[in-house]
Amino acid sequence: MKKSVGIILMALLVMVLGVQSGFAAETANKLPNIKILATGGTIAGSAASATATTGYKAGALGIDVLINAVPEVKQYANVSGEQICSIDSKDMTNEIWLTLAKRINVLLADDSVDGIVITHGTDTLEETAYFLNLTVKSNKPVVLVGSMRPATAISADGPMNLLNAVRVAANKAAVGKGVLVAMNDEINGARDVTKTNTTSVSTFKAPELGFLGYINDGKPEFYRESTRRHTADSEFTTKNLSQLPYVKVIYGHADDDGIFVDAAVAAGAKGIIYAGTGNGSIHKNAEAALAKATAKGIVVVRSSRVGNGTVIDAEQSYIDEHFLNGDSLSPQKARILLSLALTKTSNLAEIQKMFNEY
Repeated sequence: MKKSVGIILMALLVMVLGVQSGFAAETANKLPNIKILATGGTIAGSAASATATTGYKAGALGIDVLINAVPEVKQYANVSGEQICSIDSKDMTNEIWLTLAKRINVLLADDSVDGIVITHGTDTLEETAYFLNLTVKSNKPVVLVGSMRPATAISADGPMNLLNAVRVAANKAAVGKGVLVAMNDEINGARDVTKTNTTSVSTFKAPELGFLGYINDGKPEFYRESTRRHTADSEFTTKNLSQLPYVKVIYGHADDDGIFVDAAVAAGAKGIIYAGTGNGSIHKNAEAALAKATAKGIVVVRSSRVGNGTVIDAEQSYIDEHFLNGDSLSPQKARILLSLALTKTSNLAEIQKMFNEY
């Protein structure tokens, strides 16, 4: 009798475990599939002590370590990782951008992939985000995430940032919003976001145009979206590109000269972004050198070192010398747009139209 009862109880236990296992499998099947692509950075950084927040080795930890450190991500998505590179983002290159964009486009063309999260260092995160905003050919969410403290630090911000990035990428409200940056419980758009503080965890902001939304107690909430062309609506492609046209940023200042302009021309630059004072104003000495550059067919775009506002028509000489206006793009993002524009055309009117639309 006791043996029979034991067999019955064992059978019931097996049934219960089977139901639970089946329920867990069914739940997992209903979750979105998010691919996490790792590039290194502070979020994967390792320091000699738990109190060190500088002097660490960026990109020391692999993507599997990062995912396993935040098991909660599995409540929101079926995640898998892929290591693209392991660098300090200050060393980001055009070649890595092209590799990353091509890989993302392959993944997002697969119906089984619902979104992408990219772990990235913060130094050039805004630039990578904008490059992908122009070259990813899908409306599916692409979310960049980083941290300001290495993974080994007390109160490291990376784990929560990674969890929130997965939450955003898995959220249907993120579809069609362009490439996003999710850090410090805030959601920013790739075009407008910039790093505003050297060390603070609240460094990423869109100073004038503002956040797209917040992550409120784990729930992404959107309040606005960009009106500029991006991702699936972009005309740019990396499909047949192995390199990008050389475009250089030159920083304007008091007592400027044309030496760096001449050097950029001699180095083979196809375009120059001049980060001018105020409304893209150009020192007279630099202006003379830039005018010679445009006469040689090099595209010159006026941007501003100010950090906010739109660069618009100013002095008549700038128009006569065929300098283009960089709109509200920062110099580093204007460089990206001009590089991609030059893969399609050298017509100044068409390139200006791109700056007006993107």
